[in-house]
Amino acid sequence: MLYKLPLLLWLCLFCTQLFAKPIVIAHRGASGYLPEHTLEAAVLAFSQGADFIEQDLVLSKDLIPVVLHDIHLETVTNVEQVFPERHRADGRYYAMDFTLAELQTLNVHERTTEQGKQVFPHRYQEPRNKERYHGQSSFKIVTFEQQINLIQQLNRQFNRDVGLYVEIKSPLWHQKNGADLSQITLNILRKYNLDNMDSHVYLQCFDFAETQRLRNDLQAKVKLIQLIGENSWQESESDYDYLKTAQGLKAIAKVAQGLGPWIPQLFNFQQNKSTDLLVNAHQAGLLVHPYTFRKDDLPQSYSSEQMLDILFKDLQVDGVFTDFTDVVKEYLDKKEKNVQD
Repeated sequence: MLYKLPLLLWLCLFCTQLFAKPIVIAHRGASGYLPEHTLEAAVLAFSQGADFIEQDLVLSKDLIPVVLHDIHLETVTNVEQVFPERHRADGRYYAMDFTLAELQTLNVHERTTEQGKQVFPHRYQEPRNKERYHGQSSFKIVTFEQQINLIQQLNRQFNRDVGLYVEIKSPLWHQKNGADLSQITLNILRKYNLDNMDSHVYLQCFDFAETQRLRNDLQAKVKLIQLIGENSWQESESDYDYLKTAQGLKAIAKVAQGLGPWIPQLFNFQQNKSTDLLVNAHQAGLLVHPYTFRKDDLPQSYSSEQMLDILFKDLQVDGVFTDFTDVVKEYLDKKEKNVQD
């Protein structure tokens, strides 16, 4: 039985969302243009017309949720220069080994590989010369509450209702390190009166056991999204092959309102045809918000417009994560205008 909602109310909620204009979720903010998850990236995503802005959460040493995509720091900050000896035995720097005050001394740069190569070479570029090391900038790590306050104030001043799209990152890892990220996150949502089905908030997680725990044990009332990866990624202990089956989707629908799959799980670009995942998810009563549209990282021989046609015309997804909010909004606005004409 779906979480404590009368069946008729649930159906009304689902149908309202299903037939609404697809939502545009700013993936880590305007990360196609500015370093991900910074306040500056959030402001730019807001100005580009995002419906939701994503916040990936990990904990600091003093158990404050900060907005970072990874539990590690070295691929998005200059931690190696500021705290060269603070890595663990595996050579990696973990956010949870630093207090918030220490984290906020770091500078955030465009994402790099572990070898220091910029992942998307044509995006924001830091100064590089002998006097300044790569990563020197004024961008900073921010807390979840800082992003909530920023977005709420922008909404108030511009009469908008841009929502939060929050991810619980590596919950089992946090638990093994003595902290309950899910409970802490829910406490903050409740502080701002956001843990309810009517709030403009989605809470997502790759770990299906944690999604179930959020709903059943922690009594989360906010809308939940089950993220779907590939088993080979080792993102969690969840069996994604099972979760993509009809039985798995029914299990997800008992606790969540939607599915967050990887785009290639919905469409086979080599064979140029869709899979049955989206149809099966909709049949299970789930919204589908795939990730991630990037105009600078498209499947071979596909243009941005072709990719967006697949997502919104062929598949008819309910929303999409994107590093380029402006590109997707322009496409959807043009599509809407053509329908009206």
